[in-house]
Amino acid sequence: MTTTHPGHNAAPVPENDKLDSAVLKVAAVVVLGSIMAILDTTVVNVALQALTLEFKTSLDTIQWIATGYMLALATVIPVTGWASDRFGTKRLYLLAITLFLIGSMLAGLAWNIESLIAFRVVQGLGGGMLMPAGMTILTKTAGPHRVGRVMAVLGVPMLLGPIGGPILGGWLVDSVSWRWIFYINVPIGVLALLLAWRLLPSDKPEPAEKFDFPGMLMLSPGLAALIYGVSDIPAAGGVTAVSVWLPGLGGIALIAGFVVRALRVPNPLVDLTLFRNRTFTVAMVTNTFFCIAFFGSMLLLPTYFLLVRGESALEAGLLLAPQGIGAMLTMPVAGRLADKIGPGKVVLPGMVLIVGSMVMFTIVGATTPYWQLLSALFVMGMGMGCTMMPIMTAALQTLTRKKVARASSAANIVQQTAGAIGSAVMSIILAGLLAGKFGVPTNEGQLAATAALMNPATHDQAAVLAADSFGSTFTWALVLIAVCFVPALFLPRTPPAPPAADPDSPADSDSGSGPGSGAGPGSGSGSHPPVILTH
Repeated sequence: MTTTHPGHNAAPVPENDKLDSAVLKVAAVVVLGSIMAILDTTVVNVALQALTLEFKTSLDTIQWIATGYMLALATVIPVTGWASDRFGTKRLYLLAITLFLIGSMLAGLAWNIESLIAFRVVQGLGGGMLMPAGMTILTKTAGPHRVGRVMAVLGVPMLLGPIGGPILGGWLVDSVSWRWIFYINVPIGVLALLLAWRLLPSDKPEPAEKFDFPGMLMLSPGLAALIYGVSDIPAAGGVTAVSVWLPGLGGIALIAGFVVRALRVPNPLVDLTLFRNRTFTVAMVTNTFFCIAFFGSMLLLPTYFLLVRGESALEAGLLLAPQGIGAMLTMPVAGRLADKIGPGKVVLPGMVLIVGSMVMFTIVGATTPYWQLLSALFVMGMGMGCTMMPIMTAALQTLTRKKVARASSAANIVQQTAGAIGSAVMSIILAGLLAGKFGVPTNEGQLAATAALMNPATHDQAAVLAADSFGSTFTWALVLIAVCFVPALFLPRTPPAPPAADPDSPADSDSGSGPGSGAGPGSGSGSHPPVILTH
């Protein structure tokens, strides 16, 4: 028996809204693919120093292993929404896994730094399509009334990725070989491909509008140029370097041109009319500030343990574990509460926990007791579990079926760009502070600090100066997180009614009951994909 909210062709809401076996099977497939992509990112970050020595190159060049992956993501994400409609999400998901699997195998076989960067780009092309396509399939299966719980199920293993990644990467690099940080994806990818082919529900391609090639030629290169410029700030030593401001301004100009054109033409590559939905816009603004501050600060934590406290990569990964444990405890509860009482009532308490814990890191020192740091990380994880997924639940619960894939692409673009900018901003702040403490140019700050910390005669004084630099950088992150409270106050604090059907959607054009009316999971209006942070 089902109940229906008032509204034209509203999707029925089953009285028993638990996640059934069909949803859990699809969730398992999507989780496998997502873990593969997220583990790969975090494992590679730990291995950059080993790869620098292996290929006898500079850190500036090695960073392209990460930057090339991000550029590929930025290029392919805008196309994903159109491709989901045109070819079907299951086919697109299988293609994404295949590309990622091929890129992983080739990266493990790389013979020089240039080939490794090229194969990372192949991985990025698959990774950029993997998340939106998987999320679209899953939420069409689950239905809009269970978006919060679906995101909670997915969120726990996805938060374990950034914790398990450094631990796994440190062990593989130290005990096996750097090549296995890529080969580890092969068995996971093969299993995900077989399960996806077997378990994912088939969907028919829908009539898609004419592809917006001019829009793609503006937005994809624009995003890539902007991310390239921002990513080069730490290495270049500031925003005045030509390698920073030239691609940055070029990217902004291309993106601005795309926005002007998209508002004037029918069926643009990214549907900017999504931002006429107040809830979607508020959630995206909240998420932008959240990504800049939170992911920027997450870059600082392992660096603090490695640089100031002298821990190994494996030990640093283990020290970050309390954050994931905290998130695991709160995320399932937060997902259910977001469905029942509204995302706003869950996000605000979560942000209070994050702000409270981050205060601890603004006063971090060279000898701060580990129990204090680990307790703060645990509380921060609890806050993240109450914040990250419910923000996206708020954005996507009110959107109709026709806007599913386009909304997923738009949200992914916002997240990837904000996460990249956040990492670069926090890196340049830390580099500038270290450079000021040790009296060297900005791009030599971390090198000078490392050299002073390795010298027994200057270690104690250098540790104090470096720790002070980290504390000041965390203060900036705290300010940005606090800014998130302003848009978060406008998030919905009641569970949303299912959206009305799209009047021009073939799947929703029928009224009444029966096939085609939208009664079944994934067939009616209101199926929309959550978006998971992949930066």
